[in-house]
Formats: sequence, C-alpha cells, structure tokens
Amino acid sequence: MGEPLPASLHSALADLTKALQAAGFPAMIIGGVAASVLGRPRLTQDIDALVIAPEADWGVLIQSASRCGISPRIEGALEFARRSRVLLLRHNPSGIDIDVTFGGLPFEESAVQRSRTHDIGGLQVRFPRVEDLLVMKAVARRPKDIEDIRGLLSAHPEADIAEARRWIREFAVATSMSEMLAEFDRLVRQRDSAT
Repeated sequence: MGEPLPASLHSALADLTKALQAAGFPAMIIGGVAASVLGRPRLTQDIDALVIAPEADWGVLIQSASRCGISPRIEGALEFARRSRVLLLRHNPSGIDIDVTFGGLPFEESAVQRSRTHDIGGLQVRFPRVEDLLVMKAVARRPKDIEDIRGLLSAHPEADIAEARRWIREFAVATSMSEMLAEFDRLVRQRDSAT
C-alpha cells in the first residue's frame, strides 16, 4: 500500500466518499489516487471517480455532493457531463478538483462491481482491483499512466496479467490502436527482466 495521503486530499476524499454513498450509486476512486494507494506513491492534485448511474439521475449526485462541500467547478456542469460523461467538481474546503466519470461500458460496470474497499487513514474507500486499474492506465496511455503501470506491476507481482491483457486487447481492437497492447507487453517484459 502507498503512503498516507496529504491531509487536504484525505479530507476531499472523505467528503467525496460521503457524497457517493449518500447518492447510492456504485462507484470507486480511480486515477492518480488509486495508483498511489495501490502502486507507487506519486504527487496528485485531484481526485477521479468512476460512477455507474443512469443519466437521468446524475443531478442527484450534484445535490448529494453539495451537501458535502463539493460544488460544480464550471457553469452548466450537468450539460457538460451529458456531452462528455465527466462531471467537473471542486471540493470547496481544500480547493481540490474532482472529476467524476459516468461509466457505461461493460468493462467499467464490471470493474466497479469487482472493486474492493481499502482503509485509507481510517476512511473506507472503494478502489479498483489492480488488474482493472492496469487496464484503465493502459487505455489512457499518458506518460504518468505508463509510470503508474510500472508502479502497479512492481507492487503486485501476483496480478493476473493475462486477464488485464484480454481487456487491453479488446480496447486496442475497438480503437484500432494495436500499440496499446504492445506497450503494455513491453512494460510487463521490463518488470519480468528486472526481477
């Protein structure tokens, strides 16, 4: 497990967790916070969550968040979310940005179902399984995602690489990006040759 989160991030995570539980939608924390907790700690300035909820109920999350000190950070946040499937929020006490992605893909739905609760400084937070976070990071493919994959592979030699590969292959085929799978395989080979 990663190191304890900075106090401001922990506070924002606590309020977001409260808001998600109150809204009652299946959800988990992803992105840099998940990579720091499950893999190698790294600096992250925001929080990303994946939520499974029907579009008609997305406003419920905004109401629930506002009761926990979290507000939309742009005008027309709900309309933006309907176009992009991302709700842009800000935790008012800390100023930390929160991006809530509304999942709709079968992978996203099953990843949330398979998520697990972790104790983060006394706070119970749902995070993806390592295999599912590897898939998300392989699909995102930014330099920091590649570093996160390295950290996750290093921290979890027991991770089911074959399962992660199956999903990555599906995304690579669906997006016509074969290099996505090649890149993941290269990172696994680097990890294996270093051990």
